[in-house]
Amino acid sequence: MFSKNVATEYELTRSKAVQQLYEKIDQVAQYDSSVIVLGESGVGKEVVVKRIHEKSPRSRGPFVRINCGAIPEDLMESEMFGYAKGAYSGAKQQSKLGLISLANQGTLFLDEIAELTLPIQAKLLRVLQERHFYPINAVKPVSVDIRVVSATSRNLRQLIEDGKFRQELFYRLNVVPIQVPSLRDRKEDIPDLIAFFMQHLDTRYAKRKTISQNVIDIFLQYNWPGNIRELKNVVERLVVTTPDDLIDTHHIPLEIWESIEENKRRMMPEYNTLRELLAQYEYQIIKDSVRRNKTLLQSSAELGVDVSTLSRKCKKYNIRLDGVN
Repeated sequence: MFSKNVATEYELTRSKAVQQLYEKIDQVAQYDSSVIVLGESGVGKEVVVKRIHEKSPRSRGPFVRINCGAIPEDLMESEMFGYAKGAYSGAKQQSKLGLISLANQGTLFLDEIAELTLPIQAKLLRVLQERHFYPINAVKPVSVDIRVVSATSRNLRQLIEDGKFRQELFYRLNVVPIQVPSLRDRKEDIPDLIAFFMQHLDTRYAKRKTISQNVIDIFLQYNWPGNIRELKNVVERLVVTTPDDLIDTHHIPLEIWESIEENKRRMMPEYNTLRELLAQYEYQIIKDSVRRNKTLLQSSAELGVDVSTLSRKCKKYNIRLDGVN
């Protein structure tokens, strides 16, 4: 079961793998080792990083996030490292603290670390090695006491091979890697996530709507390439665009239906005979029904066959009665 004191949707889980992941996060948080959080876009990497900070001895210190892909390349050095007075032209030009200095005695979160240029990577590496750095135009070094946690959705090892990421920096950052699973690998959480979103949307929009079980069943077939963020957006879209109080399958966006059908076509093996093709469809229909229902009696009523026939076909296709195959 998931915790009742859930801070965000990203921490809502029935998945044992995710529960074990958060146990690991809470353990790692107690140490100052560098952590790199890996995972696809939308899985909740920033939530993991914030939890590391909040559970760490540095929790009362600052938490500073740098989005390495959002700051223009020509501004990145001054934003990260700051500059001394006179670094740039202009009579009123004063010194400026960089984001690294602002994170002193706290946690520096380098989001999308793979987007840093090689020169900035080299300067960051020196900070991690020496615990001090020179702001632009400075003659004296600035000492810092920071914990660095980074995140990326890209393959850093491949970028190293391609000459786009420094191997030494990778080893400095990759002391403790944490892989956040995609939503398709924790689909048991989808019903609870939907309920969580609906509860918040009911309050936000003062409209109480219900999502049918059929919609949830369809959502369980979809692979959610945008992960939890995509699920959240789709649920909100359904709430604000559906005129009825009940959100049903005909309200589901077309692109979700098309993606599900495309996946089925890709997974469907070639069959030589009509009998083989019909057998595959029968297997899939029975398997889906058994997964949805708690008993064979309920599935037999849904499918319009007697219990003995359904039981025989389950044995024929090796379909477990708990719906897990």
